[in-house]
Amino acid sequence: MEIKDRLRMIMESHKLNAGSFADKIGVQRSNVSHVLSGRNKPSFDFVEKLLQAFPRVSAEWLFTGRQSEKAVVSDLLIDAEPMKMSGDAEKELKPSGTGKKIVKTLVFYEDFTFDVFLPNEK
Repeated sequence: MEIKDRLRMIMESHKLNAGSFADKIGVQRSNVSHVLSGRNKPSFDFVEKLLQAFPRVSAEWLFTGRQSEKAVVSDLLIDAEPMKMSGDAEKELKPSGTGKKIVKTLVFYEDFTFDVFLPNEK
């Protein structure tokens, strides 16, 4: 996977087309088009503006596709809609032996996306 593919992941997760992505990070639309087509590599200015516009995107992930252990969850799918549990999962969930109630479950996938699950409120 190349940097242009990771840019597409950011755009898709924020539901941005190339033009609105360019506007959000403050670069020319042609710059985004050239990077996405593979004609050009992103400039330092391009990357700096991207990282400022999406502060939770890791520079390490953007350049290499790897995430350091210290890094927080990337800025992908920040606006994810929580999904309600159904069926047997509607019961109050408590990890065995802790007595603590589960209020939210996050599932992270290898493509850097995630889902948020919330128990049904009664």
